[in-house]
Amino acid sequence: MTHLLTSEAPLRDFADQRYINLTTFRRNGRAVATPVWFVIHEGRLYVYTEAGSGKAKRVRANGRAQIAPSDVRGRPLGAFIAAGARQVSESALCERLEDAFRRKYGWQFRLFTIIATALRRGTHVFIELTPTPDGPSK
Repeated sequence: MTHLLTSEAPLRDFADQRYINLTTFRRNGRAVATPVWFVIHEGRLYVYTEAGSGKAKRVRANGRAQIAPSDVRGRPLGAFIAAGARQVSESALCERLEDAFRRKYGWQFRLFTIIATALRRGTHVFIELTPTPDGPSK
């Protein structure tokens, strides 16, 4: 079991999960849900994605998200919580996050990064998700 700091209490339901349902919002307000891998680091959740992906573009456009623990298909296993979202730009943090993903997902993460690099040749980014005080999302 993952031990959470007090500042990570809102993320308790996520601690032993492998996937989250990350819902981001288009400019017109329409929600788009995606199941993704994640890690918890210092009271925030982080996901790894291609910089040109829809979710990364939506985060850059408005910084709004909802998150819930989910199964591999994105079916929620708990309540959604509102979160602020931003692309991580600090290189030292990115290195720590990459190590955290390697520890959590092992060979699967390594294989994913090799295949993604070979096929897409795109840049990948980390997205930081910070629970907001609004509480559960509707």
